[in-house]
Amino acid sequence: MAGFILGKKIRHSQSITEKGIRVPTTFIQTNPCYLLGVKTPEKHGYFSLKLGFDQGKNINKSVEGEIKKAGVKTQLRFLREFRIEPYAGMVKPIEEEGKKGILIGENKLFIGDELKPSTLFKKGEYIDATGISKGKGFQGVVKRHHFKGGPRTHGQSDRERAPGSIGQTTTPGRVYKGKRMAGRMGGDTTTVRRLVVLDTSDTGLLIKGLIPGALGSLIRVRSSR
Repeated sequence: MAGFILGKKIRHSQSITEKGIRVPTTFIQTNPCYLLGVKTPEKHGYFSLKLGFDQGKNINKSVEGEIKKAGVKTQLRFLREFRIEPYAGMVKPIEEEGKKGILIGENKLFIGDELKPSTLFKKGEYIDATGISKGKGFQGVVKRHHFKGGPRTHGQSDRERAPGSIGQTTTPGRVYKGKRMAGRMGGDTTTVRRLVVLDTSDTGLLIKGLIPGALGSLIRVRSSR
């Protein structure tokens, strides 16, 4: 089954499986999340869904107009697209009585409908969760790239967490692009794949394992390919 939804990380906890094993869990709140648009290869060159999530206060007029066009009265804070090409054959565009939408399995969703995890995901299914990892500021190579560091003895008083040599003495005589060095750590778009859905409801998902991002941050959830 193919499922797509936006949510935010609410809390970390733990749960006991049927075999008596304790596992970490993450609860993702998904309401309110609406289908705002469907892009098709014939008109746009690719197949994707546009979703809106989370109630906001101040949104710009272009976004507000897009939400009203979809027939949604809630002011949505986040708008994101999900590409559908990897799920070819599982999701199909449909149009009934002038309304455009999609067909996922036996479920019909039209533009303006609210998405609920209980209809898009099922217990035991694998999902991929994407978020922005926590920012950790400027860090050295030992913490950022797990470097071993220099020797602790033989007069090396200031080499313990140093990166060591970074270039050459001869041609090309420069530092290569992408060299692992000290710098800002975190704040990257990160995806954790094949997490198991432990439970679903109309308002959220309970996921086995931990996902990237701070509490309250935006999470993109889709079925594993």
